[in-house]
Amino acid sequence: MTTDPEPRTVTYYRAPDDGRIVAIHIRSDFDEFARFPPFMESEEELAHVREAYRVGDPTSERHTKAHITDNAWPLQVIVLERAPGGAVMPHYHVPNEPLPPLPTRHQIFVCQRGRARVGIFTTSGIPLGDVFLAANDLVLMLEGHEVEFLEPKTRLIEIKQGPFPGTDADDKVDLAPRRR
Repeated sequence: MTTDPEPRTVTYYRAPDDGRIVAIHIRSDFDEFARFPPFMESEEELAHVREAYRVGDPTSERHTKAHITDNAWPLQVIVLERAPGGAVMPHYHVPNEPLPPLPTRHQIFVCQRGRARVGIFTTSGIPLGDVFLAANDLVLMLEGHEVEFLEPKTRLIEIKQGPFPGTDADDKVDLAPRRR
């Protein structure tokens, strides 16, 4: 994750008290791969990428693969852009250490069609701003949020950490509604 000036197509919403990231909005026109390059230093890592992704030049990954989230986070958001024929060989992922305890479960919305407004909040209810999602936009939320659908037949895909605790009331902590 970069600490340079904010990228043009990725917005980080930060808590005012300590600067922690509360949400990340990735626009559908994302094209800043070089700002979020995958980590590859050793010849062994380069050889693995060459084989696992069927690429002749593994350094090309720096322009086709973006690691948006910090590597230590329990949800990883990676943007891939491949030419026809690009491949990722069959694989699965295993944790190499116990997952950290977190005060919230992280959640992603991907807008498939239409438009929606996602209000971003800290866990203490401080509003940080609004993300307006259009088709193919994505927002990663690490703390509070609200959602308003703005067009007919708007469809969001929701991805969040599990397991689901069984009831809606057990799944979340409600914040005071924001006055508009």
